[in-house]
Formats: sequence, structure tokens, C-alpha cells
Amino acid sequence: MFASKVLIPLGLALCSGLVLAKLPAPSDEAKAKAAEAAAKTAWSNKVADFQLCKSQDKVAGAYMAQQKKAAAPAAKPASGVPACADPGPFAYVPPAPASAPAAAAAPAAAPTPAKKT
Repeated sequence: MFASKVLIPLGLALCSGLVLAKLPAPSDEAKAKAAEAAAKTAWSNKVADFQLCKSQDKVAGAYMAQQKKAAAPAAKPASGVPACADPGPFAYVPPAPASAPAAAAAPAAAPTPAKKT
């Protein structure tokens, strides 16, 4: 009983160091894949918004037509509402690779000797 009360917490405390270990930095290829995945997700969200907008327009049109047939005064459509914008096909353009910093490319100036007075 004593061994389980002491050894289990001690073992967990020793293993906690493994949890705090840092992961290596992602490679350039992994960063590029992550950027592309983020762009594809953003595009998918735009497509979903477009589809929702089109379905809302369809429902609103059917409601307006029903109200017109019933000769009931229908509420006026909201003005200033933007039209549904089609996001188009997915096209990912990867960013250009970063060029070498300008400071590293410029040659270092030779130090001038101090004048003696």
C-alpha cells in the first residue's frame, strides 16, 4: 500500500520532464504545407458562406413571392446588404522565398584607425 502511494506520484513526477520537452522547429516544407492548409480552409469557409447566402436568398425570394400571392404587405427587403460573392476555384500561390537580409549581403566596411593627437 505504501509503495503504491509513493511510487506512483514519484514516477509521474519523473515523467513530467518529458512533457516539458520542446518540439523541434518545423521545416520550411512543413511551414509551406501549413500555409497551404490554412489558405484552403479559408477558401472552404468562403465557399460555405457563399452557399449559405445563396440559400438565404432563395428562401427570402420564396417568402416574398408567397406574400405577394397572399396580397399581404410583405416587409421590404433590407437595403445595403451586399450581394453573394462567389469565391471562385481554389488557387494557392505560395509566397516568394525570403531573400538574404540586405545587411548580410552588403560587405562590411573596414574600420578606420583612430587619429592620434
